[in-house]
Amino acid sequence: MQKQVFFILLLCIIGTSLYAQEPAIQVAKDSTATREEKKESPFKSGFYPIGFFDIDLKYIIKLNNYEGFRLGIGGITNEKLSESFRIGGYMAYGFKDKGFKYSVGGAYRINEETNTWINGYYIDDIREIGSFNYLTDARVYSVFEPRLVNVTQFYKHKTEQVNIQHEFSKKVLSEFRVSRSEIRQIENYQFINNGQPIENYEVFETTASVRISPKTNFFTTKDGLVEYFDGFPKFSGQITKGYSGVLGSDFDYYKFGLKIDYYIKRTDLSSTNFLVEGLLATGDIPLTHLFHAYPNAPTKETILQRFSVAGTRSFETMYFGEFFSDKLVMFQAKHSLRRFYFSDKFKPELVFLTKHAIGNLDNPEQHQGIGFKTLDHIYNESGIELNKLIFGFGLSFAYRYGHFELPEFEDNVSFKFTFNLKV
Repeated sequence: MQKQVFFILLLCIIGTSLYAQEPAIQVAKDSTATREEKKESPFKSGFYPIGFFDIDLKYIIKLNNYEGFRLGIGGITNEKLSESFRIGGYMAYGFKDKGFKYSVGGAYRINEETNTWINGYYIDDIREIGSFNYLTDARVYSVFEPRLVNVTQFYKHKTEQVNIQHEFSKKVLSEFRVSRSEIRQIENYQFINNGQPIENYEVFETTASVRISPKTNFFTTKDGLVEYFDGFPKFSGQITKGYSGVLGSDFDYYKFGLKIDYYIKRTDLSSTNFLVEGLLATGDIPLTHLFHAYPNAPTKETILQRFSVAGTRSFETMYFGEFFSDKLVMFQAKHSLRRFYFSDKFKPELVFLTKHAIGNLDNPEQHQGIGFKTLDHIYNESGIELNKLIFGFGLSFAYRYGHFELPEFEDNVSFKFTFNLKV
């Protein structure tokens, strides 16, 4: 009972804070000079130029439970070689799995005014089971995604793909992809297809994606966009069609995704972020291509053993591989107070968070070898973060409650550090 009262009070505090603060009437935008300065920073754009080649910083070092440390090199040619075409790719090595991964391909610009490119790539790599990515979100650079450190369940894929990227405007991005993938399992997983277990399979897909940012401003990099002011809602929508019998493909299905990201910045320097996302899959579709709810709790026994890095949009108390869905709705709210001022170098930030998800899965008996549950009731998690304590690091606390609350108190608790890089 005390736990329930605590979280009711926490939600009341969040609600009171939201009501008490008025939205900003006007927010000053960066000047052209400031934008140029940001454009030159490799940690803002994600690329470090060396002559006619831009090194992609996101490939240099990664860490996860399957590969261990993953070191790599990758990038893309720039306008010093050509303004109409580019060649790119990457190569990486995982020290734990002792495996090489790589990608190679290129792109040709069809129309400069609409920044329309056609891309072709071959990829031999791994991917997280149940992950869902919006194509247009991949073009918005993120220097660090903390959740990737904790991911445990992957599958191997060899993919040939052709993409067309088109900007209806700087605020409306679109992308269309045709791809074929050979899937090989890392986990002990089989999909029961017409009564027969299938471990390895082929998938042929077409995907259409759009991203609308009506009040967001950008500057453009070689392979993406960097946002320097978030104003009003961003809308992302995506439809994927899987075809059976095309180039050896085994499955016929649809996948739909819709995401609304609403950010409010106030004159008192507090801010609030709401994120709503809905996902749906229909037809015969294996677990590798279904949905998880961005879990980020390592499957270890004690709180200290689970101490790791918190993600930016993940459920910190939800264990990896715990839930999978073909229907999923998620809601998250994050309210950041104005930073506390102790000195020019010490200005911590207090953040209140609450996250919720509900979903379901038709025919769970089709998925064999991996144990999991379904989100047929609301999953609840709330907590706080104290960010930017030292060198961008902070602390995060979250608690799991409601229908999926576990019998042992400490199994519902997440205690981690946060990382917010600002350059």
